[in-house]
Amino acid sequence: MAGGWSKDGAVQEQIDSTIEDALERARSELPRGESLEYCEECEAEIPQARREAVKGVRLCIKCQSERDKQRSSVSGYNRRGSKDSQLR
Repeated sequence: MAGGWSKDGAVQEQIDSTIEDALERARSELPRGESLEYCEECEAEIPQARREAVKGVRLCIKCQSERDKQRSSVSGYNRRGSKDSQLR
């Protein structure tokens, strides 16, 4: 059931769009290619077990953890919000 300015299914479309955007961002960040033996950032040796477990790894665990912390601040806010969400 639509309410106000929104059409039927508008909320679900917004949810689906947010999920698709998050999946696209995550897929674009997946490592590709051959794993490095030394970290791109700190030049520490990357253990063999990590190189085998994560294909295309480019960072050591410490540097990867720091990068993940920085990226966790990305908002899940969908900028394609409906007029209804803007009026509230």
